[in-house]
Parts: sequence; C-alpha cells; structure tokens
Amino acid sequence: QVHLVESGGGLVQPGGSLRLSCAASGSIFRIYVMGWYRQAPGKQRELVAEITSGRSTNYADSVKGRFTISRDNAKRTVYLQMNTLKPEDTAVYYCNSQSLQREVTGWGQGTQVTVSS
Repeated sequence: QVHLVESGGGLVQPGGSLRLSCAASGSIFRIYVMGWYRQAPGKQRELVAEITSGRSTNYADSVKGRFTISRDNAKRTVYLQMNTLKPEDTAVYYCNSQSLQREVTGWGQGTQVTVSS
C-alpha cells in the first residue's frame, strides 16, 4: 500500500497562487503515475494533472497554462503549483498514485483549497 500525505491548501484571493505538496511512503515501487484530482461540492471528482515517472504530464483543459505539476523522485514528492486561481478552482484536492498498469495504488486524505475574496 502507498501512503500519501498532502499539504499546502488554504484560502487565497482570486488571482493568487498556492503550492500543494504530496509526499509518498510505503510501497513506492508501485508508483508510476502521480496525480492531483479535485472534488467540488456536489460535483464528481476530476483529474487536475498527472505526471509519470518519466515526467510526462497531462492537464485538465481548465487548468492548462495556470497549473504546473512536478515531481521529485528522490524526495518521493509531487507538487502542484497553482497560479491565477479562480473561484471555480475551489475544491478538495486529492493526491493519487497509480501503477504502470494504471491500477490505483493510493489516495491522500485531501486538502481544501478555497479561492474567495
């Protein structure tokens, strides 16, 4: 089992920035893809961004050009730099890990991001 712990959420004004971090431990050999998902009240959980061990990335259209995902394999940590935040980015953000076969190997507990003036 992979254990994921997120940090870095909070309250920010529209146009502001936040950086989320997710540290992995446990069966890290089962990690190929790490990603960030989010879930707003009354909505389904959706993919925000993901990155492979080779650092290939994939972003939701709604965050392209504003969010950047990166990972430090030595620190077993993935980051999500969020710039130009909008109220519609408000959600609980979850870290996720998947194996090479795209089997989900772990979920974080979630961190709240609120964008409001």
